[in-house]
Amino acid sequence: MSIELLDVAKVMPKGQITIPKDVRQKLSVDTGDKVALIWDNDRVVMMNPALYAMRVLQDSMAGQAEQAGFQTEEDVADYIATMRRDGATA
Repeated sequence: MSIELLDVAKVMPKGQITIPKDVRQKLSVDTGDKVALIWDNDRVVMMNPALYAMRVLQDSMAGQAEQAGFQTEEDVADYIATMRRDGATA
């Protein structure tokens, strides 16, 4: 992971900041969108909330496929195809 200073924002009297355009573009956020602010030890990380939710999901699911006996992505795809064909629900 490389660290890159994109810009500096000034905190206004009510605690508000303006997110610089280049940062908004990198986060894929626009007017009215929300951003996730994550405390990470001694820093705050700003993320697109959808990406943050996906990372949390991925972290929570880490290792589950191996525990279920899946060895490859093809094993997972075959299982899903079988479940769909048989009309089974998880």
